[in-house]
Amino acid sequence: MTSDRDNGTDTVTPAEQAASLVGTEYEVEVGPVAHGGHCVARTPDGQVLFVRHTLPGERVRVRVTDGREDSRFLRADAVEVIEADKDRIEAPCPFSGPGRCGGCDWQHVKPGRQRKLKGDVLTEQLGHLARMTPEEAGWDGTVEPAPGDKLPAGEVPAWRTRVQYAVDADGRAGLRRHRSHEVEPIDRCLIAAEGVSELGIESREWPQIAAVDAIAATGSQDRQVVLTPRPGGRLPIVELDRPVSVMRVNEKDKKVLPVHGRSFVRERADDRTWRVGAGGFWQVHPQAAELLIDAVMRGLTPRKGESALDLYCGVGLFAGALADRVGEEGAVLGIESGKRAVEDARHNLTDYPRVRIEHGTVDKVLPRTGISEADLVVLDPPRAGAGKRTVERVAALGPRRIAYVACDPAALSRDLAHFRTAGYRPRFLRAFDLFPMTHHLECVAILEPMSKPS
Repeated sequence: MTSDRDNGTDTVTPAEQAASLVGTEYEVEVGPVAHGGHCVARTPDGQVLFVRHTLPGERVRVRVTDGREDSRFLRADAVEVIEADKDRIEAPCPFSGPGRCGGCDWQHVKPGRQRKLKGDVLTEQLGHLARMTPEEAGWDGTVEPAPGDKLPAGEVPAWRTRVQYAVDADGRAGLRRHRSHEVEPIDRCLIAAEGVSELGIESREWPQIAAVDAIAATGSQDRQVVLTPRPGGRLPIVELDRPVSVMRVNEKDKKVLPVHGRSFVRERADDRTWRVGAGGFWQVHPQAAELLIDAVMRGLTPRKGESALDLYCGVGLFAGALADRVGEEGAVLGIESGKRAVEDARHNLTDYPRVRIEHGTVDKVLPRTGISEADLVVLDPPRAGAGKRTVERVAALGPRRIAYVACDPAALSRDLAHFRTAGYRPRFLRAFDLFPMTHHLECVAILEPMSKPS
């Protein structure tokens, strides 16, 4: 409330006039799935609801968790199921449900239906943002599980090799509740990989610590924890159930510093060992790196002597795969904005003299390279996507094929629209369920120049 001191009256702003609807309950029919792990419904007055813990076609009682009378939409949880969908199951995780852990979106859904929901979201995003049908995108409509992840209803694949635990005021490790800083203490995360679970992080107290990041490498026995102390907090003595290296996040500059053991873990993919420094990006599903390399290389079909770009190259995964396939007469340029990732990439690819890794953002470094053409390009941008300017610069190089790796269907769809404007269309697209129980998926789109009119 603001005060008009000249006339002694108070002025109420429009936002203050609108009443909060948090806690209000409605009985609704649930509509289609939407991007973000929820479904769409409407209140009796027609206000849009984004509802978690439900399925399309169900009739449920929802409780509003965020929004006001004048909000464009409300967020809500399904707190009672009146008419259940046939694919609903009891959530295997005891910490899943309204107001509890926000890590998983679809614990209450059969695995096959989870993949169908993700496919529905990708179809909707392609249509809405790229103006493409699945057929036009070269996609057969399936979301492929990783080998071994196709489990019966009620069973959960333990796939997450990197888990960020939050720590509450009592020093208990847990996970964040949905759209909240509140911590849900847990004694086990079902989707955590065995290498993470065996550390025993949940069974210990973490005084003066705000977060514990646990990493279990794939293809080696390397285990690492990264501790973020509370302001002014001191590190505890770390004794876990398995040998582990320890890092800490510096309070002042947020740099990750070694405390004990290696400052990196060793991952394995494409018959090579990859050094990944603390905080560096690596796919969290243990089979993701191999699956994505296979999909990208099959799509690009690299040839000896070709030139290639790996944009947003991280620790050099795709750059190394390309270098191996284009041979000694070929050349690969990688661009990466993370300083530690660049150091790791250069270390990982030191035996490839025809590979160069540049440090900086793609939009700034790519124009400075002086490169005017390339045969192949791989883009693996962050969740926000590459964007129009980068797409235009890539297309201007005239590559015969482009591989776009995407963890967000909306960003993928926006960039596919930009590529179409720039003269490139999808040859094919594959979707992978590399994040079971969540709404996330990974896609690989292979693009090629549009056919010139005869």
